[in-house]
Amino acid sequence: MNEFGKVAVMYGGRSAERAVSLKSGEMVLAALRSRGVDAHPFDPAERPLEQLVAQGFERVFIALHGGHGEDGTMQGALEVLGIPYTGSGVLACALAMDKWRTKLLWQSAGVPTPPFEILRADSDFEAVAARLGLPIMVKPANEGSSIGMSKVRKAEDLRAAYELAARYDPLVLAEAFIEGIELTGAVLGEEALPLIKLETPRDFYDYEAKYLADDTRYIIPCGLPAEEEAAIRREVLRAFETLGCSGWGRVDLMLDHDGRPYFLEVNTAPGMTDHSLVPMAARHAGISYEDLCLRVLSLASTKSRAQPDDTGR
Repeated sequence: MNEFGKVAVMYGGRSAERAVSLKSGEMVLAALRSRGVDAHPFDPAERPLEQLVAQGFERVFIALHGGHGEDGTMQGALEVLGIPYTGSGVLACALAMDKWRTKLLWQSAGVPTPPFEILRADSDFEAVAARLGLPIMVKPANEGSSIGMSKVRKAEDLRAAYELAARYDPLVLAEAFIEGIELTGAVLGEEALPLIKLETPRDFYDYEAKYLADDTRYIIPCGLPAEEEAAIRREVLRAFETLGCSGWGRVDLMLDHDGRPYFLEVNTAPGMTDHSLVPMAARHAGISYEDLCLRVLSLASTKSRAQPDDTGR
């Protein structure tokens, strides 16, 4: 499709999520090529970004996950280069990658999110457990794919969970676990796609459940009454837009036993593998994987809002 020009599918990178990104990028690349897009692989861990300009790339599909790809870093570089890219802009990506600051912003905007605290090496772990209650989810604040994440059921295990998370990020979040239904809501443009209910026999929806296991259940339609699902999908959009996100993404949440949603995080460059959730929701909405990739690519833009005034400044 000549309308997109020469497209770089950017995947791989240097983050802890490189392996997942490689799978996502390979599938996106094949899908775009199958629809006639002049798409080429681009791994920023192996090639300097200057080659994007030198080789005449006109648009970038970001299939990077984690640091230096989903945290605003790459988005900022592409802004400087003036190359349109998929997904959210610099600020939204940086906020969404940082689970602590995401939650602070949601709190201020009235978006419900589980109670939480920041853990440090000198934290009183017993006191944290008493305040938040058990179980507690412990996670690196700036990591994805459940890497470094633990579900703590006993207060004496909280320090070990902190130490594991701190290997990946010095900012470690302890979050009250919400008992109930785990849901995820994909966003495409200005639309929230059908919700997916997640069930796993594992202790929680961890890395293996997301990418490797064959016993994870993805239930769509999610089983909620239509009006209730519609209301939650509206809240998914509000949570997404509160962070300034745009283009596409995924919002994860828990629904407690009283039907109240608690929002956990936003993924601004979600997985696009054969186990991934956004393609699954899109398929249920009648959008094929190939069409999803085209839709995401069509939303690519530069996100800078700086415009010259009448004097050209």
